[in-house]
Amino acid sequence: MNGNNPYAGAPGVVDAGRPEEVDLTTDQKDALRRAVANIVTRTESYLPDGYAVGSELSYGSGGPEATVAVRPPVGHPVSAGFAPDIEDVESGLDAEDREEVARGLAASAAAQVMSAVGDDLEPTAR
Repeated sequence: MNGNNPYAGAPGVVDAGRPEEVDLTTDQKDALRRAVANIVTRTESYLPDGYAVGSELSYGSGGPEATVAVRPPVGHPVSAGFAPDIEDVESGLDAEDREEVARGLAASAAAQVMSAVGDDLEPTAR
């Protein structure tokens, strides 16, 4: 059963199996907040009114974790979570990656609405 213990390791090794704790500086936390806020803003720009977009930052045992979620007017909410590396946090995350996350979330939220509504609606305009 010792193999199932996440802290198993050589006897006398205190930190065996424990993840390295990552502490962010104030500047790194601000850069991460700005990057996630940018993803929220970009996601909102792709969606019409009625979609709620939000984010959450947390700090797990492996470092910072971010989640951006979209609640469509009907259908299930969608979210994207990621745990950036410290180097990525310092650079503010790659603009292309932020854009990809925003587009993916918007498309998934739109697909949820289409799935919930079905094909029975007639478009009001072209």
